[in-house]
Amino acid sequence: MSDGFGLDNLPYGVVATPGGAPRPAVRFGDDAVPLSGFEADAGLPSGTLAGPVLNPLLALGRPAWAALRAAVRGRIEAGTAELVPLAGLEQRLPIAVGDYVDFYSSIEHATNLGRMFRPDAEPLLPNWRHLPVGYHGRASSVVVSGTPIRRPRGQLPPPEPGQAPGFGPTTRLDIELELGFVTGPGNALGTPISTRRAADHVFGFVLVNDWSARDIQRWEYVPLGPFLGKSFATSISPWIVPLEALEPFRVPARAQDPDPHEYLRTEGDWALDIALEVELNGEVVSRTNAKDLYWTFPQQLAHATINGTNVRPGDLYASGTISGDGAATQGSLIELYEGRRFLEDGDTVVLRGRCDDRVTLGEVAGTILPA
Repeated sequence: MSDGFGLDNLPYGVVATPGGAPRPAVRFGDDAVPLSGFEADAGLPSGTLAGPVLNPLLALGRPAWAALRAAVRGRIEAGTAELVPLAGLEQRLPIAVGDYVDFYSSIEHATNLGRMFRPDAEPLLPNWRHLPVGYHGRASSVVVSGTPIRRPRGQLPPPEPGQAPGFGPTTRLDIELELGFVTGPGNALGTPISTRRAADHVFGFVLVNDWSARDIQRWEYVPLGPFLGKSFATSISPWIVPLEALEPFRVPARAQDPDPHEYLRTEGDWALDIALEVELNGEVVSRTNAKDLYWTFPQQLAHATINGTNVRPGDLYASGTISGDGAATQGSLIELYEGRRFLEDGDTVVLRGRCDDRVTLGEVAGTILPA
């Protein structure tokens, strides 16, 4: 059995035989358990698990998710579940992503970039400790792990002040090691989701690589923030680990100073103890942990909806780059190499996440193609 994909995990994805129709499945070891036939077992509406994405299941909410998880586990334990080797299957994008939001939740990452971009000012902007800063990303360019990433073109910063900007392929192509959550039923327009109810709306978690063209980003981001430097590709891992599988790995979040507004306050432990690593061309160059994020996922969802915006099944919310405060703990190349090393054509990046031997998030990988 593949380590970390046993009965304690049972993550959800979508698979297909080459040239075949995609269908929802659960991963168990090195096999997929097709979910067709489980609707009656779990009491789900007919067609929920027909594919090609998991969104109909996500829309049903936590009681339905728990019932399906119990049914799948029961069949596996009884030895009556169909097991299809993953080696003969394609792993597809598991959800139709309606909206994508990317946060900026690591204080180490925000501080590191602030020092680089504003060396003569405070690294953190005045709002950072008061709210989870984020931006609205491009849902249509979210791709599954293994999808090649084409080097983007765009306007580049002028070589000297007063000169015209250049144009061409980015020369500062970067990665961002992130943890993302996928939403379930959502909320009615005009009705925020509180931190107390956030878990009812979170189906599960994936690894995220929010590829970034730092030079395009630097030229465009003032005054409205990231645009073409981010929208060309975002990769996610193929298996969504349900929140229920991550419950044993909830730990106390780091202290926040000042105390957040009432709508951002939480009760209980909401940080997730997930060890993360970055591999570049076969060499692990960074290791860190998601538990050190300053803003937790209930706070992220509460802030994203406090103005009344509505969340829908299959929306993706990512943490932003996760960095630590020690050597080789940074989640982006610009931090790891202080701006001296970025991605070359042909480079392959693999991000991994693991709680322990029982539960892993697997990996998200991508190889750079020429512009």
